[in-house]
Amino acid sequence: MTTRTGATLLARLGFAARGIVYWIVGWFAIDAALRGGKVGDNQGAIASLADEPFGEVLLGLMAAGLAGYALWRLTEALTDPEARAKSLKGAFRRAGHAISGIAHVILAWTAARLAMHTTSAGGRVGGEESTHDWTAWLLDQPLGRGLVALVACGLIAAAAQQAKKAWDGGFVRELSAGAPIPAHVCTIGRIGYGARALVFALIAVFFATAAWAANASKVGGMAHALATLQRQSGGQWLLAATGLGFIAFGVYSMVEARWRRITVDLPA
Repeated sequence: MTTRTGATLLARLGFAARGIVYWIVGWFAIDAALRGGKVGDNQGAIASLADEPFGEVLLGLMAAGLAGYALWRLTEALTDPEARAKSLKGAFRRAGHAISGIAHVILAWTAARLAMHTTSAGGRVGGEESTHDWTAWLLDQPLGRGLVALVACGLIAAAAQQAKKAWDGGFVRELSAGAPIPAHVCTIGRIGYGARALVFALIAVFFATAAWAANASKVGGMAHALATLQRQSGGQWLLAATGLGFIAFGVYSMVEARWRRITVDLPA
């Protein structure tokens, strides 16, 4: 097996791992909406696998898949295999790939630590505390408020990109050519991207507020965004709908695991 083939297989495993994470987070959201429990985030979803049968094996596979996905995204950001950086839009896409790659490195590391028993489950692996910590670190740097504001801008751009995908369904062009794409596949993807756009936009608001107030406690991640929806008027239905959207995104991630067109610019 060549290095390129191995990297491609890991990337596909990564799409599947991402799908499982979104299924779990979506189910947590629906359960919280129906029974009033606590919502979770993607790191908490990974931690929940630790107590399942063959949890160590599942976590090891998740770590490998998420690491492969991170490698692919970072490779896209660094080498630009599809020559997207010739425009400002392309440069923003590469920046988005870099951010996605870094985020999935963190998720892969979380899964690996749990698989090797270097940390414990039970809600202590969630991303909210780490988000507060690194935001506080940014605020302590020169021009720290500006740095946090840049993070907010990046999240706004990511939310806009997700919303655009939900609106025009152009993401199906990233699937392998050769067969017509069923309409229901596009619909599932649109629902999933729409849910992600909403949550990314809320997280962007949290970071913008933290930058304005110079207060790291104002930030929040996915769990905080879902909890915010839960507290709104009609929040039960908003949260349940978002949870269904995340499950739809998980389903589409599985479609991508099989049919996504993947370009890996690595030596053979």
